[in-house]
Amino acid sequence: MKKERSDFIYIGYTNDLDRRMEEHKLDKPGYKVVYYEAYSSDKDARHREQMLKDYGNSLGHLKKRIKGSLED
Repeated sequence: MKKERSDFIYIGYTNDLDRRMEEHKLDKPGYKVVYYEAYSSDKDARHREQMLKDYGNSLGHLKKRIKGSLED
C-alpha cells in the first residue's frame, strides 16, 4: 500500500532551521513545514527527537495535534 503524503512526517534535529529548510527544498520539492518545535537546550531537542522516533505514542499524539495541518 502506497503511503499518502499526509502519512509521512519527517522528524529531525538541526541547529539551523533556515539552512535545513533550504536543503529540504532542494532535496524534496513540494514538502512543507507544518510544525516544528524549538528548544534552547541541545540536549532537550535531541531527547524530543528520539521520543518521537522511538515511541509511536508520542508521534501519535503529535499527529492528532496537527491533524488539520497534515490534510492537503
